Amino acid sequence: MKKGKVVLVGTGFVGMSMAYSMLNRGGIQELILIDIDKNKTIGEEMDLSHGLPYAPQKMIIRAGDYNECKDAQVVVITAGIAQKPGQTRLELAEVNAKIMKDITKSIMASGFNGIIVVASNPVDLMTYVVAKVSGLPKNQVIGSGTVLDTARLRYIVGQNLKISSKNIHAYIMGEHGDSSFVPWEHCYVGCKKITDVVKHGDNQIDKLNDMHKQVVNAAYEIIEKKKATYYGIGVALNRLVRAILDDENSILTVSTYLDNNAYGQNDIYIGIPAIINKNGVRELVELELNEKDKEKLNHSCQVIKEMRKQSIDKIINEK
Repeated sequence: MKKGKVVLVGTGFVGMSMAYSMLNRGGIQELILIDIDKNKTIGEEMDLSHGLPYAPQKMIIRAGDYNECKDAQVVVITAGIAQKPGQTRLELAEVNAKIMKDITKSIMASGFNGIIVVASNPVDLMTYVVAKVSGLPKNQVIGSGTVLDTARLRYIVGQNLKISSKNIHAYIMGEHGDSSFVPWEHCYVGCKKITDVVKHGDNQIDKLNDMHKQVVNAAYEIIEKKKATYYGIGVALNRLVRAILDDENSILTVSTYLDNNAYGQNDIYIGIPAIINKNGVRELVELELNEKDKEKLNHSCQVIKEMRKQSIDKIINEK
């Protein structure tokens, strides 16, 4: 395995935003680009490489193929179709599940045994598909989960309280979607509970819920204004990959595998705070949730399991 070697599968807006972020920040030794559109991949390689003279460190950038996965430390999957107007999430999930299955088989055929990071949507379902098809230990398959939602929350809370977002320690849990939630009891501004900082009174919970609503609506607003979101998730993916490459033991809200009744759940990928290092997920951070938050997490898991039952499990098991 080559230390610092990353393979990116999917050179669309999200994948290339991550690649551009890596180029600017450094810390990656080798970046291999794979896409069904070979010509575009070569163009992206050329365009990124021309920025290397101004990058913080030397880096190899190359258009490649799945055989390059063999000695990679991390493979990031951003490929898949975007949701079309009028298309249901289930329809999107079915199409992308088939794409994930094919991509995963190609990755594993190379002899890959590193960490796979999945960012294709619906991400919790797609991570489950990749984990099942790859047969890798569950700690080695991670979804981007709610890392972006959490970043949006930290930014919005910081803006509202006029405090640096770096000092906001708050997490969004659950599905990367409308059923996500914030365990406000476990959110801090510096070392102070957010419930002690946001003005008490009848409208305290309304203020907190309004901030969460802004997070949920953020993607819809951006898509309405500029057709897609990619810079935020690009930077978030770079952050996640660096936590793996640098063996950081950092806590990030990734889509991770719950089993053995963790959070009362089994056999599901969903956004939960987890400790990330060179082995992928070192361990879950199991928070003591109140009854309301437990219900929200259960509902979020139910949404994902329902979609799986309708057709995703069948796609996984098809020969």
